[in-house]
Amino acid sequence: MNQYYHSIRFDETKCRGRMRCLRVCPTQAIRVRNGKARMIEERCIDCGECITVCPNGAIIPLTDPFGELSRFRYTIAIPSPALYAQFGREILPDKILAGLKKLGFDEAIDLAYTCGEVSFAIQEYLRNYNGPRPLISNACPTIVRLIQVKYPELIDHIIPIDTPREIAAREIKKKKARQLEIPEKEIGTFYITPCPVKMISIKQPAEKGRSNLDGALSIADIYGPLISAMESLEESEGQRRGLESICILGIGWAISGGMSRTLRLRNSLAVSGLAEIIKVFDDIEKGKIRDIDFIEAYSCTHGCVGGSLTVENTYSSYNKIIKLIETLEYEKIKACPDIREVRRRYEQKYYLIEGKLEPRPLSPLDQDIGRAIQKKKLKETLFEQLPKIDCSACGSPTCLAFAEDVVQGEADLNDCVFLWPQKITLLAQEIITLVEKTGIKIKKPEKEAKKENDL
Repeated sequence: MNQYYHSIRFDETKCRGRMRCLRVCPTQAIRVRNGKARMIEERCIDCGECITVCPNGAIIPLTDPFGELSRFRYTIAIPSPALYAQFGREILPDKILAGLKKLGFDEAIDLAYTCGEVSFAIQEYLRNYNGPRPLISNACPTIVRLIQVKYPELIDHIIPIDTPREIAAREIKKKKARQLEIPEKEIGTFYITPCPVKMISIKQPAEKGRSNLDGALSIADIYGPLISAMESLEESEGQRRGLESICILGIGWAISGGMSRTLRLRNSLAVSGLAEIIKVFDDIEKGKIRDIDFIEAYSCTHGCVGGSLTVENTYSSYNKIIKLIETLEYEKIKACPDIREVRRRYEQKYYLIEGKLEPRPLSPLDQDIGRAIQKKKLKETLFEQLPKIDCSACGSPTCLAFAEDVVQGEADLNDCVFLWPQKITLLAQEIITLVEKTGIKIKKPEKEAKKENDL
């Protein structure tokens, strides 16, 4: 079985086995055994749904500590545009970037500009594309992994344009290596992330051998220190360029629908939240969605502003991005890339992903084909005995999953509480038969004895 890196960890000392994580997992990657939740690694897509519902804080997101910066001679912060929505409207990106430098980074760059470039590149790709539709965005690593695990036939629908964070990290490393005359490996690029899954795209990229980023820091972890850093900024340290430095195309990447809105894509669909995304992907498989060119998909509700590692209320953050976009549109701010330059680079394959995405198939019931067929038949037989109500009380997410767990020796048929009455009836019959054979007389309950006497 392949080994997968994951951005979450289960703390058994805190787990109370309340099943909430099991019920929300979109790929059935969680089981509860002996009162403790555990992960099936090959199924997990690191969506973080389990983190948000666990009442005991037993599921812990894994990101890099701030101390990781000490491994590099020169460090660069690359914040998600979602970071800009975590503060009051009067705090603009320039001040936030200056605050990151105050925290200890040698440089902080605005990712929104690169997001704008990639928006134009996506537009070019859509304009020249003649393959199966709809195309699906790859900005959210959870969506990519969901397709790899659950919808492998949709892999060719994922747009092969690299993500802004990877392109920005690649180019800034090259630029600084030339300027500082030091090797690229001594330059550390760190993504300021709204969710743990970005760590996966860095540690174990789905489509290439190695990421251009060196780590990811949680927005929640740096939020407090960043506020203090911004409060201590001198007037000269904040560049004070205001709205003129913000790329409208890139700001939209922080929210669901923002990319399509700023590009004015008329034949697109924006969807967020895994439950809704699964409905849409099911419809694509069934051939129900054929007239849409592009689907902008985010696993978190309302996009990256709804990530599990953000601080501000999701709706407030979403509203701030919308208002910022509207202001930029009204002011007609043009702080975005030259589309002619983007087209030139696009022709040179500057924006394309290096490798090719492959499916991530689950392990078969058995490596031996004959045994796998036998197990499949046994699984179907067991499933027919089950109530088929998917209550999860057994510690498996569905009755079908429970049947498979039993076949694989991961669960006991007695774990299904709905089978207990049948077993009790059988046990009672066995006892009666045994008593009749021995001739032992058993005193009947008083109520039954009185009833017989009355008759």
